[in-house]
Amino acid sequence: MTNPLKVNEFLHGGDYNPDQWLDQPAIIDQDFKFFKEAKLNTLTLGIFSWAKLEPTEGHYDFSWLDDIFDRAAAQNGKVILATPSGARPQWLAQKYLEVLRVAANGQRNQFGERHNHCYTSPIYREKVQTINRKLAERYGDRDNLVLWHISNEYGGQCYCELCQAEFRNWLKRKYQTLANLNHAYWSDFWAHTYTDWSQIQAPAPQGESDVMGLNLDWKRFVTDRTIDFYENEIKPLRELTPNIPITTNFMGGNPPESHVFYDLNYQKFAQHVDIVSWDSYPNWSNGYESSAHLAMKTALMNDMMRSLKHDNYLIMENTPSQVNWHPVNRAKRPGMHEMASLQEIAHGADSVMYFQLHQSRGASEMFHGSVITNKLSDQTRVFHDVTTVGKDLKQLQAAHNTQRVTAKVAIVFDYDNMWALDDARNYAQATKQYWQTIQTHYQYFWEHDIPVEFVSTTDDLTAYDLVIDPMHFMMSDAFAAKLKAYVAQGGHLVGTYITGVVDRNFLAIQGAWLPDLQATYGLTVTETDTYYPEQHNQLKAFNQTYQVNDYSDLLDLTTAKTLGTYEQDFYAGSAAVTENQLERGTAYYLAARTEQSFLTDFYQHIVQQLQLQPSLAVTKTTAAVSIQVRENATTNYYFVINFSHVPTTVTVKAGVADALNANQPVAGEQLIGAYGVRVFAVSK
Repeated sequence: MTNPLKVNEFLHGGDYNPDQWLDQPAIIDQDFKFFKEAKLNTLTLGIFSWAKLEPTEGHYDFSWLDDIFDRAAAQNGKVILATPSGARPQWLAQKYLEVLRVAANGQRNQFGERHNHCYTSPIYREKVQTINRKLAERYGDRDNLVLWHISNEYGGQCYCELCQAEFRNWLKRKYQTLANLNHAYWSDFWAHTYTDWSQIQAPAPQGESDVMGLNLDWKRFVTDRTIDFYENEIKPLRELTPNIPITTNFMGGNPPESHVFYDLNYQKFAQHVDIVSWDSYPNWSNGYESSAHLAMKTALMNDMMRSLKHDNYLIMENTPSQVNWHPVNRAKRPGMHEMASLQEIAHGADSVMYFQLHQSRGASEMFHGSVITNKLSDQTRVFHDVTTVGKDLKQLQAAHNTQRVTAKVAIVFDYDNMWALDDARNYAQATKQYWQTIQTHYQYFWEHDIPVEFVSTTDDLTAYDLVIDPMHFMMSDAFAAKLKAYVAQGGHLVGTYITGVVDRNFLAIQGAWLPDLQATYGLTVTETDTYYPEQHNQLKAFNQTYQVNDYSDLLDLTTAKTLGTYEQDFYAGSAAVTENQLERGTAYYLAARTEQSFLTDFYQHIVQQLQLQPSLAVTKTTAAVSIQVRENATTNYYFVINFSHVPTTVTVKAGVADALNANQPVAGEQLIGAYGVRVFAVSK
């Protein structure tokens, strides 16, 4: 795919809110001097500026925004212009109460916070389109406008009667008849049969919350309703500025789990944006894990965001130091900002953008890190760190028009499956951990510098030598058939415990197992054993014994052969790891959750067999060093990052240039400092 953002350099900049400083023009003058000094080339404007742009209904003031556009242009700066719907003005909420969301308990919210608006409200949709049209008419022809930033961090849900009615309409379109809906919801249980569409309400703590299909459909609806609101927002922009690409900033990766954003299906939402952007806030130097382990989880999030469109993406927000909303808001250690920024570039980001450029003096984010703090100085450590990254991105100009090296390994991730598994009244709620399980499977490949792509159930699998499909609890007939076809044509598949339990309506699969899964894995699952945290089993494989935690599937093998067995309990000696040949391919089934060392040994076996380890011009001696590669037709760029607090060395082959040092030739052993970064260029 081709990135639609038509710029020829990495974007470096971020959220700028000069509307807070209009009464102090000297501060704005100084800001622009500092922007130039820090090598910032892009401003994101207007995200929460509706009250300044339209101070009273129908009365507009764009003079201050005109000035900022002009100032940016005078410094050859680019502008990402936001639509302001994420924070509506007081006057709008006061006059039109319907724009305020209603909580699950039926109570309408008061004005406050942000994103406190109903996605269905006709008046809010009208007002959003009006202000967006004004912005497009005024700034659409500006040469330095490069991207539309729609709203900000969409999220949340509304339970008002307007949204309830739209939910019923959504269900009518999906199920057509109440009989179909009642069957999908298995509503004869507990005598919950619906006899009229008007009886359906969104799941709520004081109402219905134990119909699994209803709960899942509400989550699906919230994504669809959010996308519908977004599509309404962008209509005037598509009409008036068809050549300006559009994004909205996604979320995820926050501590402590570094979890994918839960509330919206980004795989679906990504189909509606021209380029994916996201807000990356890992808690570097936290107190409960190594920087290398956090780097793995952050790399996964970057790979997930790139995989949403299988293309380069943008970092729309990160912090140059600390934030103000983590449980503990610790500053980055020296060198960490460069380390973190270039990690994201290494995985396919085409920008390093900040929230925020100038620190707010008051209100909720007054202590959130920024490029220019309330010290109003360019002599802070943070400002110097940002300047270092700005210089790096200038040095890496030639690497801008590159893509991440094509992955041969894919991991399946499915939002419906995640939501369904979490809502299943089975297993152990605290240990289901679908996303954390994905992290454990990803870890081996990250530590061994093997690129990974993430795929949805609708993606083509045939481009990958290895597909990993963990904990696919909610399995459709269609995807089971796709897995079978993938293996039969020569693919290699790894599946795990808790797979193929319910269908897409959240109804239990009847019979032994889905026939296509039986054929693919050469077995059936007879039951799943769940352990308390203090309980364990043992698995014997590769002439070693590994600990089993949390879950064990019990298997009945047909054509599969046993690679590993359980050592304890009533199923001691039975298969725990299997391999099945299906026509030209192979499917492995990991029936138990194990300690990480088993996955390391297992994937080492697979990688050697399939020759997945890339041949690199740089070799390392520690897994704390990551080597990621971006490429174009002529050059490979090796991003070599030390995620450790101690220096280390790597060895580079002859013919390598130091891309951060005027492409000076280097060879042999090279030092990488604590949290250090080296970028090497190799001609093809």
